[in-house]
Amino acid sequence: MVKTKSRPPGDALSGSVTHLLHRALQLALDYHSEAAGPGAITQRQYTVLAAAAAQDGLTQNDLVRATGIDRSTLADLVARMLAKGLLVRERSATDARANSVRLSEAGRTALSAGATPATAADSRLLGSLSAKKRDGFLKALATLTAETPAPPKDKAGRRKAGKVKAPKAAKASKGAKVKTGKPVKATAASAKPGKKHKKDKKAKPSLGV
Repeated sequence: MVKTKSRPPGDALSGSVTHLLHRALQLALDYHSEAAGPGAITQRQYTVLAAAAAQDGLTQNDLVRATGIDRSTLADLVARMLAKGLLVRERSATDARANSVRLSEAGRTALSAGATPATAADSRLLGSLSAKKRDGFLKALATLTAETPAPPKDKAGRRKAGKVKAPKAAKASKGAKVKTGKPVKATAASAKPGKKHKKDKKAKPSLGV
């Protein structure tokens, strides 16, 4: 029986993209909390305020798409921020069945105050990378979080277009050849009245049973 060496738990996690991204996010949240201090808005609250400030009249579904925060967590965040007076809820102008939110004056003040710790947290996190790697890191994150991934490129750098397959019926008819130039033989149904078909002479009368 061949013995196999089992990997320590740390080795498995060190190669996990999901785990590493989660750890990086956790560090960013900790850095933001330390920079903001007690009583300040959290990093996720700052994100919601920034998204709502970018465009007035966003619904909760719009905020989910803009922030990437899951629906249940976002609903709890919005409820807390409405209670604190940071957001104002009103009927959506585009959808009568939905409610939209916008920043209050207190929300704009909190957003302005939260910009400093947010920038400090980002700078502290990126400080772990060299200046040459920071742009590539940001571009990689933007690619990973893009809603619609870009199609792959060919060797010339052009985007590959997806091949559209023709329906089976169209393929079958494409190779079919139509013979022309030969006269069409008359059948019994197409023969002129008064003339008997050659096969009719040999046909035996039916008994009518």
